[in-house]
Amino acid sequence: MLTFIMTFAGVLVFYLLLVMGSGSGDLGSIGDFPTGSIGVFYSYEEIMAGIVLALISALVARLVLGKADSTKMFNPLRWLMFIFYVCTVWLFYLAKANIDVAYRVITGRINPGIVRISPGLKNDLSRTILANSITLTPGTLTVDVDDRTGDFFIHWINVSETKDMDEKIAGVCGPFPKWARRLAE
Repeated sequence: MLTFIMTFAGVLVFYLLLVMGSGSGDLGSIGDFPTGSIGVFYSYEEIMAGIVLALISALVARLVLGKADSTKMFNPLRWLMFIFYVCTVWLFYLAKANIDVAYRVITGRINPGIVRISPGLKNDLSRTILANSITLTPGTLTVDVDDRTGDFFIHWINVSETKDMDEKIAGVCGPFPKWARRLAE
C-alpha cells in the first residue's frame, strides 16, 4: 500500500508541476474563479487528468514494485544519493562515452560484441539501476539479464580481450555496479 500511495503522490505532484500555468490566467476576486479553472495555476481538466494518470501509474507500480522485499528507496537520503549519482558520476561517464563513441565512429576502430558480466547484484531494483545506466551510456546496450544468476549480457562497441571479470566490468560500466549496490541494496 505504501508503494501505491508514494507513487500516486509523486506522479500527481510531478504532473501538476509540468502543467502549472494551464489555468485561465485571471485571478478575479477571492472565491470568484472563472468557470473551468482553479485560478491561474490549473484547469479542472488538468487536475482530473493528473489524478487519472497518477492512479494508473500507482496501480502499475504496485504490481511491479509491490513485489520488492525492501523499502530502502523510500528513504530520502537514498533519493539524494541517486540525484548525486546521476548529476555527477553518470553524467561524467556519459560525456566520456560520447567522446569515445565519436572517436570510434570517426576512426572506424570498433570491435563490437556481446560481453557477459557478473556484477553480483542481489535485487531487481539494483539490477534495473545498473541496466539503465549502462543502456543510457553511448556505446553500450544491456541486451539481457539472467534472472537466475544475475549475469548481464551487454552489447559493447569496443570489446576488449581480457578474461578478468573486474577488468571487464570496469571497461563496460565503470563504477555503475558499486553505485547500484549502494543505492538499492
